[in-house]
Amino acid sequence: MDKPDNRADNAEKIQNAIDNTRDNIQATNDYLDEHADEINGEELHNLKHKNEKRKRAIEGFEAEYQDEKNQ
Repeated sequence: MDKPDNRADNAEKIQNAIDNTRDNIQATNDYLDEHADEINGEELHNLKHKNEKRKRAIEGFEAEYQDEKNQ
């Protein structure tokens, strides 16, 4: 027997994901600010690329969040 589809807390879960992703971006930026002179070029590129992916993920989360709030 399938579980009933309980979407009551989806918006809250999405908002938590947005908040956590923003925290990760900030933590990476703080790390880069503190250790920029110690980081090799490849690692610097990888960290910046990861933050760009996180920013795109937030855009998707925000659209999904709006869909959930409207239901």
